Amino acid sequence: MTMTISTTSDQSTPSLKQLAAFLSDYSAWLLGSGATCIRLEKNIGRIAASFGKDVEVAIMPRHVHISVSEADSHEVVTAITPVRHCAISFNINTRLSELSWEIADSKINFSDAVDRFHHIVSSDSQNKWLVLTLVSMANASFCRLFGGDAAAMAIVGFATLAGYYLKIWLLAKGIDNRLMAIICAFVSAVLGATDMIFHVGNTPAVAIGTSVLYLVPGIPFLNSFSDMLYRHYLCAFSRFADAIVMTCCLSIGLCAAMLMMNTGMF
Repeated sequence: MTMTISTTSDQSTPSLKQLAAFLSDYSAWLLGSGATCIRLEKNIGRIAASFGKDVEVAIMPRHVHISVSEADSHEVVTAITPVRHCAISFNINTRLSELSWEIADSKINFSDAVDRFHHIVSSDSQNKWLVLTLVSMANASFCRLFGGDAAAMAIVGFATLAGYYLKIWLLAKGIDNRLMAIICAFVSAVLGATDMIFHVGNTPAVAIGTSVLYLVPGIPFLNSFSDMLYRHYLCAFSRFADAIVMTCCLSIGLCAAMLMMNTGMF
């Protein structure tokens, strides 16, 4: 059940239904953008307390259950919203956390908070070409950290550029994340294998191995351990399992590329 946020009754003190709907959508976007469960609990607890309401949250792998109640009343309103499937965004994550503090510090009323929330989740635009360049440079730097020479760094940078651009295009087409990881890892590894095939540099194995590092799901791995520490075991296991599956998918693409290019790894 997804509830529509309405702010027609009172701009400063929302009803239980309004607050439950807002916190439900807020939680779905916060988790989808890469936040941990403990951050979610603190943020929505801070918001609910600022309006004098009690809140209970049950975080499931695919849904968030929010129950809002009055301290001196038996009335409880529950909202259930699916977690947003969006790209991990530290920008949305940070701005939503800042919004919770602005509400807690009484800098904005409820109506303004709803407007600010919709603006945050709808205006997370990034320069595609800048991101492509930075990701390529970062992966080339990883190649150097693992001992790659200048030729390997250049090849890894180009392989990452091509693979990441393909990733953006495939996700825009609605391709499943797992299939996307296999295809992008395969393309990047094929390009990375050119170092060995054409004898360009002295570290061809490093070039192949680091060409797919941009696909490693580091944030889901870290979030799963954080959730486990705070006893959110269902979410921790779900995130860890998703990260393992993505790692296996990129490994399939890497192995298929090495087998096809006959790089001598098998």
